[in-house]
Amino acid sequence: MSTKTILIIDDDTNICELLQLYLKDEGYDLAFAHDGSTGLSKFRELKPVLVVLDLMLPVISGWEVCRLVRQESDVPIIMLTARDGTDDKVMGLDAGADDYVVKPFDPREVAARIRAHLRRREAALAHSLQQTTVDELTVDMSAYEVRHRGEIIDLKPREIQLLHFLLTHKNIVFTREQLLEKVWGFDYAGETRTVDVHIQRLREKLRGKIRTWRIATVWGVGYKLEDR
Repeated sequence: MSTKTILIIDDDTNICELLQLYLKDEGYDLAFAHDGSTGLSKFRELKPVLVVLDLMLPVISGWEVCRLVRQESDVPIIMLTARDGTDDKVMGLDAGADDYVVKPFDPREVAARIRAHLRRREAALAHSLQQTTVDELTVDMSAYEVRHRGEIIDLKPREIQLLHFLLTHKNIVFTREQLLEKVWGFDYAGETRTVDVHIQRLREKLRGKIRTWRIATVWGVGYKLEDR
């Protein structure tokens, strides 16, 4: 399979055919799965560069597929769903999705979002050899690891990306919307709770391991990494 494989997991064959029509000339190989279990198997077999994922899937739900994929990889995930409630969107983002498209959708917009996410991913990979060390904490983006005194701290890929971004932009205040754009890679107006969740998890996992700096809340604005 090509190194530019996009995996589409959706039980609606009409949607699969529609996306294939709009993506076939983009230079990507397309793979399809019509239930969550098959989708996971194909993800592990093909190692796609991006996943388009329906939420309402047979066998294993899209929520669970997203959660399991995110445990193994930071590959971009675009969710497709007919559920447009705010809680559903927040759950999708918290599960690890990078984008959220509500059905019915314009396939040209989905294709444009795919291109945008892959451009950002390629740019991130071009800088993936960076290492950042503060105190006794090292963020190694080439291995997607965070180590404290040589021991690996169990952080999820998005938590590592968020920590690395804050460490390389010390003492600069970022709004939640800016962090969504800079770290998650898109502008998701109004759905910022996922940033708070990831900040809370970082604080918990780094407690007792940092001395000269902290992730500070700037009330009414957002967050910054500041020297103590």
